[in-house]
Amino acid sequence: MVGGEFSSKEQFRKCFAISSEKFSELEPYILLPENNDDAKFTHFKNFEKKTITVSGKFNPDLYSANDWIKMGFSERQAEAIIKYKSYLGGSFISKEKFKECFIINAENFEKLNPYLLLPEKTPANYDKNLNLGKTKIQYHPFDPNTLNLERWKSLGFSDKQAQTIINYRDRNLRGSFKNVEDIQKCFVISVEKFEEMKPFIRFNPATMANNGTQKAEIKQQEKTDFSKIDLNSITFKQLLEFGFNEKAAGSMLGFRKKLGGFVNKEQILTTYNIDPELMKKLLSLAQLNTSNVTKYTLIDAPEEWLKNHPYFKYSADKIIFYRLSEKDEKKIWKLLRTKPEYEARMRLYLK
Repeated sequence: MVGGEFSSKEQFRKCFAISSEKFSELEPYILLPENNDDAKFTHFKNFEKKTITVSGKFNPDLYSANDWIKMGFSERQAEAIIKYKSYLGGSFISKEKFKECFIINAENFEKLNPYLLLPEKTPANYDKNLNLGKTKIQYHPFDPNTLNLERWKSLGFSDKQAQTIINYRDRNLRGSFKNVEDIQKCFVISVEKFEEMKPFIRFNPATMANNGTQKAEIKQQEKTDFSKIDLNSITFKQLLEFGFNEKAAGSMLGFRKKLGGFVNKEQILTTYNIDPELMKKLLSLAQLNTSNVTKYTLIDAPEEWLKNHPYFKYSADKIIFYRLSEKDEKKIWKLLRTKPEYEARMRLYLK
């Protein structure tokens, strides 16, 4: 009667086999427009070409509707993606399940797939109904300074989220949360989740890192003021202190060394293995001094520098060849015929 598929919640509700009580139970998880007019609008919007941009690896379970909108999805699509996650029980589970979201077409999935921090396959014992049952957390009073990985997970956080909270507490805050504001500032704890937990948070002075050996250690090693740190001189140890793992810290410093220094903060977000949200926090705090970054012209750039620099190495041989007979840089650029985005990156390191 409806052509093989329901186009709206309104249409689904009219099905004689669906009671009012059952519809009320299912309605929050139905991924359809509210009524037929909305369905027509959605159908029309689906013909519009959307450009999806990804800045780095990410866990879609941590993304809010606003994050999906920033990526390029419409507000309506973002809401549908969040509803689909709720339908799965609060987690996308795997890349397989993520791909099944009807909002994510094949083209966009292929674009997002390399960046998704999700298992490839759905666990054999996965049961959506069991997963849905886990979304309701039974809270009891707790001391956030004594919680280990499993205890944070019991509050509804994923492995990665729980570990990030522990790293934030132990590295950024020197071993303990001092007040509820410290917990609220942890970026993996959403506003909604914080409000859920807040009434049950209890601080015990005895568990705070402010006495005995810990107090002496903190006095000897003061917390870094990252607002005074230069991203072109930040150290491996300081990156760990901010909350990055060793792999991410090593990748950033390795990329900086190959470039000869960062010229703008956007470059840093392209570093492999970093947590983009944590990096955005660091970029919002730290300074970037570019005065010591070495720059050349296409004519005088050393051959070794051209061949090793990430932005020049694929054009190095052509540059070296063309400048043998041509000393006008404008003409060399014409001969190179590089894509505009590649030329823009190269010019960052040219006088």
